[in-house]
Amino acid sequence: MFTFLTRKSPLGLIRAIGTYDIIEHKAIISDQSIGLLPPKLLTGTSNEIYINPMLGNGYKNDVNSGQGFIPEAIFSKLGGYINANSAFSNDFLQGKSAYLVKGYPRKQIIMNPQKVKACIVTCGGLCPGLNVVIRELYMTLHYNYGVPEIYGIRDGYKGFYTPGCLQEFNTSTVHDIHLKGGTILRTSRGGWDKDKISNSIINNGFNQIYIIGGDGTHRGIASLVNELSSKGHFASVVGVTKTIDNDIPIIDRSFGFDTSVEEAQKAIDSADIEANSIENGVGLVKLMGRNSGFIALHSSIANRNVNLCLIPESDYELEGPNGVYAYIANRLKVKSHAVIVVAEGAATGCKDQDLRNTGKDASGNLALYDIGKHLKDGIAKYCKNQGIDVTLKYIDPTYMIRSIPANSTDKKLCTMLAQAAVHGAFAGFTGFSVGLVANQIAYLPVDLMTKIYEGKNASPGQRKVDVDNNMMWWKLMSSTGQPSFRNLV
Repeated sequence: MFTFLTRKSPLGLIRAIGTYDIIEHKAIISDQSIGLLPPKLLTGTSNEIYINPMLGNGYKNDVNSGQGFIPEAIFSKLGGYINANSAFSNDFLQGKSAYLVKGYPRKQIIMNPQKVKACIVTCGGLCPGLNVVIRELYMTLHYNYGVPEIYGIRDGYKGFYTPGCLQEFNTSTVHDIHLKGGTILRTSRGGWDKDKISNSIINNGFNQIYIIGGDGTHRGIASLVNELSSKGHFASVVGVTKTIDNDIPIIDRSFGFDTSVEEAQKAIDSADIEANSIENGVGLVKLMGRNSGFIALHSSIANRNVNLCLIPESDYELEGPNGVYAYIANRLKVKSHAVIVVAEGAATGCKDQDLRNTGKDASGNLALYDIGKHLKDGIAKYCKNQGIDVTLKYIDPTYMIRSIPANSTDKKLCTMLAQAAVHGAFAGFTGFSVGLVANQIAYLPVDLMTKIYEGKNASPGQRKVDVDNNMMWWKLMSSTGQPSFRNLV
């Protein structure tokens, strides 16, 4: 049983609430039988429940306050689940339906905002919108809930246990960071140490931990939730899905993806101008996409001037009468120009040459073979052998794209994700991430996200372009006019 405290609202209204179980938590436990996939529920020694400080009568008398303004009628209309069937394969559903908990503010919260000590950390590579998420997490915690202590952890996971990486936030720290690219907290790959991180959280007294990152980061979140629970530390650990490659399963799209596709148009347009400004001109653009080719795919469709796109998920051959090189040479003979887009991880799709690198990066990922340079050299050599005097311009805007500020669409998504993350922590959820599903913000169990996969040959926690069953790939082939690049026997 849980007990509401008698408290005074910001508007001076006394609300004495009786003793009863948490209604939403009870519903979540029972509704799992109908296909609900909920986040973990926090349990602890305290039996206190509080009224959300945003509850009010629908008026704001203080322009500086984010509290006491949401009327009770709005709270009563909030709730329910999102039908997430569209986010899962038929193999997963097996004729049933799947539902996710909606991300919104709850009237009933289980943490006293005045006793919350929150921290925020960014992990993995850069992505447009990181600073927007950081800022909105702070603003929601500070203004909407009145949390007194909010900290940033610098340098990713290793910052938890590295001296000098703890930074207390205030409004001056974050007031204009949403206008800038990158992350004010800096980031890093690797640095995962479960014991050191969990001990740091406990020693610092953090009870809300917000971790912004991709699939590897979320595996750390799942482990951290279990570790803190085993050590008896009452804390909500929340993920915000971040990947510029849009390769996290279940969600519609990740923040930064829309900005990346939009910014990539500039590089492709430049390649098109270069290719069309000289006889036998080739413009070659390499875009992000280590394991998944969503950026290259969507950027090529959006541009309409791309003649050839290669992604990791689509098998191809470079040599032979139906290979990539022959296609480019034949196109130059007919059209006198070609525009090519290749995802950085597309070497894995090559079936007639062994394009592999040895070694791993700090996150444990296999080092990528430089497919851009390989194509640049290979196209020039093949065309020369065919008597074609080709002029090739190679453009790699990767680090320019990932470091720019988010566009308006991604800023809005970042804002909604951050706000929902805070609402979920106060509602008593942990081990969840926030994401856009069926065009609504939902709470996704991290345990599920790290195990489910989408697309052929995808690893757990990964999404790939489904070139066999998804119409988007065939739309690309219709747009570019490219063949399948296989020398079938």
